[in-house]
Amino acid sequence: MPVVMEALSPQSRWREATGQGGLLSGVDLTASTTSDPLRLWIIQMGMIVMMGQLLSLGLGKIRQPKVVAEILGGILLGPTAMGRIPGFTKHIFPAQSLPYFSLAANIGIYLFLFIVGLKVDANIITRNARSSLLIALSTMTLSFGLGAAISVPLYHNFIGSPVEFTYFMLFTGVSFSITSFPVLCRILTALKLLDTTVGVVGLSASASNDIVCWSLLALSMALISGTSGLTAPWILLTCVAFTAFLIWPVRIALLWFARFTGSLEDGPTIFFMVVTLIVLWACAFFTDIVGISANFGVFLAGVIVPREGALAISITKRLEDTVITIFLPLYFTLSGLSTDLGLINNGITWGFTIAIICLDFAGKFGVCTITARISGMSWRESSTVGSLMCCKGPVELIILNIGLSTGILTQRVFSMFVFEALVLTFITTPLVSILYPPERQDEYHIGDHQSPMTEPWRSHFTVVLDKFDHMSGMLVATQLALPSPLVPSPQGTDICVNALRLIEISDRNLDIMESSAVDTLIHSDPILGAFRTFGELNDIRVSLSLSIVPHEDMSKAIFDHVTRHGSELILLQWLLPSSISEDTTEDPYRSHRTRIEPNSPEAFSCGTIGTAATIHSQFVHKILAESNTDVALFIDPGTSLSCSGGPGSVHHIFFPFFGGPDDRLALEFVMQLCTNPGISATAVRMSKSGAERVAAQWPSIVRPEEDSNETRESGYHEMPIQSTVVIPNISHGQTRFESDAADTILWEQYAHSSYDIHPSTRAALSRITFSEQSSSMPLQAAIQQASTRKPVLVVVGRSHRTGSFDLTQELENMLKEQSSVGQDDSRNTIGDAATAFVASGYATAVVVLQAANVGTD
Repeated sequence: MPVVMEALSPQSRWREATGQGGLLSGVDLTASTTSDPLRLWIIQMGMIVMMGQLLSLGLGKIRQPKVVAEILGGILLGPTAMGRIPGFTKHIFPAQSLPYFSLAANIGIYLFLFIVGLKVDANIITRNARSSLLIALSTMTLSFGLGAAISVPLYHNFIGSPVEFTYFMLFTGVSFSITSFPVLCRILTALKLLDTTVGVVGLSASASNDIVCWSLLALSMALISGTSGLTAPWILLTCVAFTAFLIWPVRIALLWFARFTGSLEDGPTIFFMVVTLIVLWACAFFTDIVGISANFGVFLAGVIVPREGALAISITKRLEDTVITIFLPLYFTLSGLSTDLGLINNGITWGFTIAIICLDFAGKFGVCTITARISGMSWRESSTVGSLMCCKGPVELIILNIGLSTGILTQRVFSMFVFEALVLTFITTPLVSILYPPERQDEYHIGDHQSPMTEPWRSHFTVVLDKFDHMSGMLVATQLALPSPLVPSPQGTDICVNALRLIEISDRNLDIMESSAVDTLIHSDPILGAFRTFGELNDIRVSLSLSIVPHEDMSKAIFDHVTRHGSELILLQWLLPSSISEDTTEDPYRSHRTRIEPNSPEAFSCGTIGTAATIHSQFVHKILAESNTDVALFIDPGTSLSCSGGPGSVHHIFFPFFGGPDDRLALEFVMQLCTNPGISATAVRMSKSGAERVAAQWPSIVRPEEDSNETRESGYHEMPIQSTVVIPNISHGQTRFESDAADTILWEQYAHSSYDIHPSTRAALSRITFSEQSSSMPLQAAIQQASTRKPVLVVVGRSHRTGSFDLTQELENMLKEQSSVGQDDSRNTIGDAATAFVASGYATAVVVLQAANVGTD
């Protein structure tokens, strides 16, 4: 043994010295060795990812999906462009490194096809099933026929013997028939067509198309692998039997195992993920050894994963980022290394390439348009569906690579079809944008379509839920806004709460899965589940909706929801900047967070506002600026504010009336809250002393006597309140005098009402103490009054632009005294009065009201 060690030691010492020297020893870093392929693989991967990112920056400007940049990047790294640089291919993609590179790329494409299988949901196919299946089948039939037709001259000019014509015809037909479901998802997301009729039909048709095309590919591989006349039928029968075995026994076993491990409730466990990956590689191994491509096996493995409990979505979350970011570009580059567009170098080759592009596009576009029109869609919608179905992407590249590896396609024909896939994928987005611009889009909403409600004021609410952090506040706000169950609703009003769950969508295919599985997510989402339970416990009719949209479209989704459900008030949550944790948007299941009590100035006057807080304030500010519906903004309550509203829980409201449309809405809102026997209120009309008395400008009011027979005007909840003055319109365009007059009329109606009013209104007014106060510093006077009772819910109007006096200077002085500076964003969002109460720390909770059509401060 010592002799052997002595004999090997010089070589060992040389390898050790070489490895330690590295770059300093002059070693070629791109040298590929079988003992250490990792170094070159890292260089290759870095160059591929960088190329794809750089191209996507430019192509993203014209709204091209990232996959187009990745395919183009792979082609440019091959012999078409950079491969022509002397020494580039030899050093970066040498022949001895390709087996390792190919192994990593194929592992990535198997995982990608597994994810594609996870995305094929029966709910997508069954939605608009008749038109979708009709479009898919007619498209595949004609496209396959056109592919078979052009395969005849292609075979005689570019292929020839010993390749069987039948095999080449099958691959050409399947290549013409395929539509890339994953890329189509990205395009629909980028163009905001995911929830339109066109988007739903396109997704359904492409999903059906992919399933049939992969079946045809399995048939093609069975015929190619057959060495005798009986081999091919046996391979095909084995494939059918294996598919049936996976769909029934294996899928049922996976579902049972998911329930056993708790994966349906809490997401896939490590044990379940291990078993799923074992099934994945077992399917790939079996379909490969029986003569069918392993691609078909991994696709089937994704299809059979249970969809219950959003399990498929959770598994995709764990895999997709790595696969899409790293492994998929490797496969595109592997295809690009075999693609040499320089081989398309003569008239015949260019003629056939253009013919392939035109025939494929004309066949798909024509038959899809006609079939969709027959199904009842308009010509514009039909032509848009036809354009979407022309999308190719990586799925066709997979089929082409199989044909190249089996020797059915030559490199020239392979390059012609790769060019066709790139062109058709590239033109899809601009063509759809032209045919179906935003102003022509007719949204297809999933769920019940409800006509706008015309019931009395404040009987229908939209509660916006976008984070778990907002749940406690929204439950409190909803409980307070609803009338007490002990008091009958006026005139038989049917109270309904419409809860809208917002989930931000990105360009990841995972989000498309969530969008297509909205019906499942409505029942499995923990936030909606908590709100559903809240409604059942309080005997409230709750309507649940879920919208998955880009962040910039969230406000539009809210307004569309309000219009569709006829809501009369939007309930929103605004969290203190220091209470927003940065990761709440990434972890919607988190129900606990570190919290700073709002009853302290430090909570509001944090010097640093995180990115999440800024984004949330901008989101709320945008809704307030654009809303044509009244909005109630609930500022995060303290733990001492109970939301039970039961007999033993008495809440007190303090409402300072400064004047203006928002304050008039706030006064009516206080009236609504006080219909609950467990709530009392103090309403104080604030005026500023030392200035010209505003009351001198108010019109004289004739207060009705008890036995007055004057005409009755409709007041709160359309209940009769006597008055001899018609209330002016409280619209945004009022002058200050008109606004002051409206303030006085409404205040007089409630503060000095007659006894001949509706019993519910009389009961509510009996719980409200009305008073007036004049002070040189009205904000501080109001805060001092509010501090006399704890806990207290403060209700204020947001804007006081048309009020009798300005609060801005007084607020600035208060914030300087408390060293609470730099809060312009918060002030612009919640208004001056709310800012003062939050900064003071005396309010247990604050509700900010904004009337419809009132702009920002």
